[in-house]
Amino acid sequence: MTKDELSTKQKHPRVVIIGAGFAGLWAARALARKPVDVRLVDRNNYHTFLPLLYQVAAAELQPGDIAYPIRSILRRWPNVHFEMDEVQGINFATRTVDTAHGPIAFDYLILGAGSAPHFFGVPGAAEHAFSLKRISSATTLRNHILRCFERASREVDAARRQQLLTFVVVGCGPTGIEYAGALSELVHGPLAKDFRALNFDDVRITILEARDCAVPGMPERVNGYVLNRLKKMKVEVRTQTSVTRVTPETVELQDGTAIRTETVVWTAGVQGIPEARIWGLPTARNGQVTVLPTLQVPEHPEVYVAGDLASVANSGHSMPMVAPVAMQQGVSAAQNILRQIGGRELKIFRYRNPGMMVTIGRHAAAVYVRGLLFTGFVAWMLWLGVHVAKLIGFRNRMLVLINWAWEYCFYGPAIRIILPSEAPEASPSVEPSTPAKSS
Repeated sequence: MTKDELSTKQKHPRVVIIGAGFAGLWAARALARKPVDVRLVDRNNYHTFLPLLYQVAAAELQPGDIAYPIRSILRRWPNVHFEMDEVQGINFATRTVDTAHGPIAFDYLILGAGSAPHFFGVPGAAEHAFSLKRISSATTLRNHILRCFERASREVDAARRQQLLTFVVVGCGPTGIEYAGALSELVHGPLAKDFRALNFDDVRITILEARDCAVPGMPERVNGYVLNRLKKMKVEVRTQTSVTRVTPETVELQDGTAIRTETVVWTAGVQGIPEARIWGLPTARNGQVTVLPTLQVPEHPEVYVAGDLASVANSGHSMPMVAPVAMQQGVSAAQNILRQIGGRELKIFRYRNPGMMVTIGRHAAAVYVRGLLFTGFVAWMLWLGVHVAKLIGFRNRMLVLINWAWEYCFYGPAIRIILPSEAPEASPSVEPSTPAKSS
């Protein structure tokens, strides 16, 4: 059935959701089996579990372990349809979403198009730093790190070899901490056994943070635990250190010094996708769309924004761009659309914080839930349980559990394979931002 034929047979209000990330999927689930016709649009045909993306980049998980086909998710919901398409614009006057394969009409629209890396105007960062926003970028980063060791193993110049074995993570937030820990375990565990001719005292893993190293939403004493844990894992943390420039071979710092490296992983921040401004939406400085407390776009009450793309205050503070916020906003936007259709009063979005957690490598984590703080092995087990439970699909849960169990028992992830990548080796996979994932 073509789009025009489907539109002709349309009897229920048409709801279009852009983005099959956490916000989009949870909105679709809230609208499932309701008297609306839902069209979910995404450039990919799979949903990515972004909280575990860093483990793909650290060779702990396969890309397929954290991805799940969207059509398999939607098959139980007869009123929800999927379109694998590229969004090119939004016409608010005609209420249509312009895509590469033609316009899609809507009565109500939910934008869950996600976020893009925020480089804060640092010269060279967008061109030469690796980001962790997509499966393709994580795979490219993993390939690059493995190639660095292959090249270092045959490099005769000591300075050049150390440059290849120097890895810099910019940003001491949860993603930066988790990736640095996972990278350290990969390097000093399996790779140390694989590359016996290398001197692993030459390996340098550094986290750079312009402010103090702190985990948002966590008690201050967690910072000391995180720093001590990273130090034991041979990860250097440099706070109050700003990056002024990134080149193919160096990271230049505000104090005038430079670190010679070919691997810069940028986890310093995210922003709303730049397309939102092009589409004519009201955006804040960080690219997020400014919305009403009901998640509606001002002057467009039929348009809602959820997830990383939404800028809505909560108790006077900006909400974090994390999965729990996106899930709750997706549900709230969907429920408000149903209320709007029924002529009922809309509800203001209120975020219910389920807690914060961060893992720092093998059997170490910090979990803060309802005023209770857990660290160490107990926190790590809680972290494992929560993330496995949130994965979509029984197969994915089992694969992740098997991989984690294998790594824990034998300390050797089996994914040290350099796979073909869409991006060339010399170019970090900073892909153009497109409506895809909301984290």
